[in-house]
Amino acid sequence: MTTLAPSLPQLRIGPHLVQPPVVLAPMAGITNAPFRTLCREFSGGKGLFVSEMITTRALVERNEKTMQLIHFDASETPRSIQLYGVDPVTVGKAVRMIVDEDLADHIDLNFGCPVPKVTRKGGGSALPYKRPLLRAILHQAVSHAGDLPVTIKMRKGIDDDHLTYLDAGRIAVEEGVSAVALHGRTTAQHYGGTADWDAIARLKEHVPEIPVLGNGDIWCADDAHRMMRETGCDGVVVGRGCLGRPWLFGDLVSAFEGTGERRAPRLREVAGVMLRHATLLGEWLGDEARGVIDFRKHVAWYLKGFSVGSEMRKKLAITSSLEELGAQLNELDLDQPWPDGADGPRGRTSGNNRVVLPDGWLKDPYDCAGVGADAELDTSGG
Repeated sequence: MTTLAPSLPQLRIGPHLVQPPVVLAPMAGITNAPFRTLCREFSGGKGLFVSEMITTRALVERNEKTMQLIHFDASETPRSIQLYGVDPVTVGKAVRMIVDEDLADHIDLNFGCPVPKVTRKGGGSALPYKRPLLRAILHQAVSHAGDLPVTIKMRKGIDDDHLTYLDAGRIAVEEGVSAVALHGRTTAQHYGGTADWDAIARLKEHVPEIPVLGNGDIWCADDAHRMMRETGCDGVVVGRGCLGRPWLFGDLVSAFEGTGERRAPRLREVAGVMLRHATLLGEWLGDEARGVIDFRKHVAWYLKGFSVGSEMRKKLAITSSLEELGAQLNELDLDQPWPDGADGPRGRTSGNNRVVLPDGWLKDPYDCAGVGADAELDTSGG
């Protein structure tokens, strides 16, 4: 078991001290206010917890779902919001709205999403290939952000023949971005294979002026330690590793503060967290049934590795009330210890996917004709 010395360099994102240097990755449909609450509770409020993806067009148009997604609990400090946009003007308007209405304290821009409905419009991880468009978006965001720090999250590139992360990092520095996070995979990899931590190290060497955060294959606290040691990055971004394991952030805090404590909860404790998660979702959505239904996607992640029969798993996946969920959880063998191997990979692991791009996207990295406001998504949350 490895621990980090408390004397590690501190991570600063604009005026915000992030200590320990741990960030919750924005994940569509996952990192809403209830899940962020759980992660913060286990971390003791330490770290940075980013909202799920907010579409700039939907924000500017005050889409009802989007306005709910940007809600932050009073205890969230700093309030961190991730924006997705393709049109520089719309991105600028969204950032100005956030500043004028005091909606957040930190803005992250999404250039890492690999899903087809985003990349087919030239957004997410497809966008950095168009260098002038990336620069224009960053310029609009930073120039309208005032004192709010702007960061970006990106991938290595579209595929191994179209890598963009070094150029994107340099553009980010030149446009005044406060930090960059790199997921060490290409769009084509989606979530398959192994994250390329060497690319994180190369980016750190390439843009020493600003903090570089590493993302990809952090499944436990020791992985975070190893990534920082091997790459020299300034912090870590944790995504799939915390699915069904919000207490991972407590482990990360312990590792960075040198205590070495790790949580290995029995199923009874896991069941309690599951019930609380579903309760928080119901309170947030204003409807218990909707909260329990939304929670269904988390069930398999929480129960990973535990001995739970297939019939019971099916029953848990169709619950529609807290009473029903609690009763079914109580039918399990709650004295089961934390399973061996449950700290490993979880969530999506698909790879070698065909990248869906706008027609002719790869012909010229400097030709941005035809990319505009009509490419904006009209809903948030992925």
